[in-house]
Amino acid sequence: MGIRRAEAHPGERQRQERDPGGSAYRKRDAGRLAPLYLALVHYPVLNRRGEVIASAITNLDLHDLARCAACFDLPACFVVTPLRNQQALAGRLLKHWCQGVGRELLPERAKALSRLRVVTSIDEAATQVASECGIPPKIWASSAREGVGNLNYAEARTGLKDRGQAFMLLLGTGWGLAPSVLQGAHAVLEPIRGVGTYNHFSVRCAAAIMLDRLLSNTID
Repeated sequence: MGIRRAEAHPGERQRQERDPGGSAYRKRDAGRLAPLYLALVHYPVLNRRGEVIASAITNLDLHDLARCAACFDLPACFVVTPLRNQQALAGRLLKHWCQGVGRELLPERAKALSRLRVVTSIDEAATQVASECGIPPKIWASSAREGVGNLNYAEARTGLKDRGQAFMLLLGTGWGLAPSVLQGAHAVLEPIRGVGTYNHFSVRCAAAIMLDRLLSNTID
């Protein structure tokens, strides 16, 4: 399964139910950066044997990716899964924290989790971005594998300065994004490297590092 380059057209479900923070993002970065969206991809990804699978949603991933999106004031973080039971699981979590008792107890958490949108595919996420921004997004994939990345962070930051564009960064769960996704992306960001031979960051850690490198105000 590859990535179909989206064309802009109306088609929004959860955005009508929760404020994704897009207006705040555009207000903060007006005149500075193009919109950057996240997508936490659960299909198509690889398992440890290199087989294409749909991975399971985890509660911790959703909370922490939402916090990353809120801290860097992104318009949204898409949660990509075609599995209905997984969509329902994410929906229950979001309903509790964004509309139910959880919102009353911890309104700050609701602000973060309101950035999440559950979609069935990468194409659906790209279509929503195109509808909001008026242009199909440039797709940036990510991978921990050496020899795959063709875009360094300095080049990516330069790309974000083009306010006529929109971007969506794909984060793979399991053992990473399927080859078809990497091949269909406009670019693949270079991997995050540690100092030793072990190189298996959690997707939550990787997301925070990548967003800091791309958007930190301390970087020119």
